[in-house]
Amino acid sequence: MTNRFLLGCAVAALCPIPALAQSAPVDTTAPDSENVTDQIVVTGTRAPEGLSTATFGSSITVIRAEDLSDRQTQIVSDVLRDVPGIAVNRAGGTGQLTQVRIRGAEGNHTLVLIDGIEASDPTYGEYDFATLFADDGARVEVLRGEQSALYGSDAIGGVINYITADGRSLPGFSARIECGSFDTGQGSARAGGTVGDIDYAINGSYSAIGGYAIAPGGTRHVGSKIGTIGGKLGYTVGSIALRAVARYNHTNADLSDQDYAGSGFATDDGGSYRNSAFYGLVGARIGAEGDRWINDFSAQMQDSNRDYLGEDGDVQSATRGRRQKASWVSTLQLGSGPLTHGITGAIDYEREEFRNAGPVNAANPRRRTTNWGFVGQYDVKLNDRGGIGLAVRYDDNSRFRNNTTWRAQGSYRFETGTRVHAAGGTGVKAPSFSELFGYSPTSGFVGNPDLKPEKSTGWEAGVEQSFFEGRARIDATYFEADLEDKIVSTFSPVYTAINRAGKSPHHGVEVSVDAAILPTLRFNASYTYLKAKDESNIVLIRRAKNIASANLSWRTSDERFGVNATVRYNGKQLDTNFATFVTAPLDAFTLVNLGADFTVVPGVSIYGRVENLFDEDYVENVGFLAPGRAAYAGIKFRI
Repeated sequence: MTNRFLLGCAVAALCPIPALAQSAPVDTTAPDSENVTDQIVVTGTRAPEGLSTATFGSSITVIRAEDLSDRQTQIVSDVLRDVPGIAVNRAGGTGQLTQVRIRGAEGNHTLVLIDGIEASDPTYGEYDFATLFADDGARVEVLRGEQSALYGSDAIGGVINYITADGRSLPGFSARIECGSFDTGQGSARAGGTVGDIDYAINGSYSAIGGYAIAPGGTRHVGSKIGTIGGKLGYTVGSIALRAVARYNHTNADLSDQDYAGSGFATDDGGSYRNSAFYGLVGARIGAEGDRWINDFSAQMQDSNRDYLGEDGDVQSATRGRRQKASWVSTLQLGSGPLTHGITGAIDYEREEFRNAGPVNAANPRRRTTNWGFVGQYDVKLNDRGGIGLAVRYDDNSRFRNNTTWRAQGSYRFETGTRVHAAGGTGVKAPSFSELFGYSPTSGFVGNPDLKPEKSTGWEAGVEQSFFEGRARIDATYFEADLEDKIVSTFSPVYTAINRAGKSPHHGVEVSVDAAILPTLRFNASYTYLKAKDESNIVLIRRAKNIASANLSWRTSDERFGVNATVRYNGKQLDTNFATFVTAPLDAFTLVNLGADFTVVPGVSIYGRVENLFDEDYVENVGFLAPGRAAYAGIKFRI
């Protein structure tokens, strides 16, 4: 791995050569169109004020609120397919298990934050993206690479941070009603504003989908009902800012059984599951923007209850999970002028609880784990052109060996508009309660309390070139990671989880293009090449070697009419047939989505879109049919 690291750094260092970069210096104040090279993000640092993507070495992608709106995004996981390094697998239609993998890591190696709250189910250690619908004004930050030095367990592949708008940044009222294929009816509403020093926002959404037959040759439609309500409240006086966040989600979704004794495919038989999750956070920040010393205090919690029901409606298995966390983050800014220093310290205390709540009482004892995390972070910034950052974290865990992780990152932008960036670090993922102590009477799974955490070491190096005074950019990044003590399922002598010895190597290349050359036209594209193998040099399942997407958004100069087109390609990949436990090839597929919207009168617009325009037949999981062509139409209101 060392030789590849040196090679990557050498390539990055050579790319500023003028022959490769003859564009004019970047002008970050271009008035007629958006600058795509410099955005403020909060995910890549523990410092309360965030940082600029122009001086940050790790790869990070921002999905703006305008992107979600232009693409008529309903389910956030759909737009994540357009992010380099991301692979999405959904077992059927809306409401079915949806996993997001970053750079070949497992789905439970992605830390998911919703308004700063850890959102993964405490029982399974993973977030199911099936239930995350896009709120008006929300944005998404996707940070790739090992980030455990900042956030602790889970952040092996990276971090996905979903951020809703507060009342100060997006005041007013908006609502949306939509209907379409698969007996779909969806709606959402949001209200936000300020009253003196108080800002508030509340949003809610509901989706009812009749579904379609996901079993090959089947007739039973597998549908879902998903409802979410959330809110933000803030109070700012002088240099003190108080905040509160709450979010509740409830899901009822059908499930399909699998023919384990025969084909391994989904069948027309099946029960359902219901899940309710509550997220909450309160916090206080002492110190205003620009102050040299800022302290941030927060406390958060999550409750998650999941029940699996049989065809007769009886509960077959159930789990209850809870997470409580408290954090103190303190940042001191030093220096002035072209060179500034930031020193950040953080203390995290986290307690997680779990119990099986199903009908089998013998397997229902309550389990808990506590963890203290201590973070030190140092950042140097040189004007708006360069930056270097170091972070170290020490975790003291009540169940596993204590662990130290680190991250280093750096970036520098030359006068030619060429930016070189690199990062490296380590990650850790503790076994989930389900893997340790889970029990399922239907599948026969039994947890393994002797599991140990998975560990990862990785690095990346890349080059970004900007054009047209910062209104267009292209970036190419090479990445590599080695995963140790990988947790896998085994079926002999019993169905359980084990640590597999050896290293699981991942490496690849990400390429992304962003262009906003005209105020009315925006283009985005991404490509990912990935080689991900296990410790036996066998290609891992559900990791396509080639994934690409392109999006074009055009709007008239008066902004009354807009058109959006997206093309997504997913290359060939493997999956496991759970009847034979033999890997099966899945064909490549290309999906085309087309949408348009029109403002009838100020504050009222109509829209429509077609997904899978050419009715591509494809599957993302063996034996589970993906949706065919679908059309939707709706109306939006904004006051």
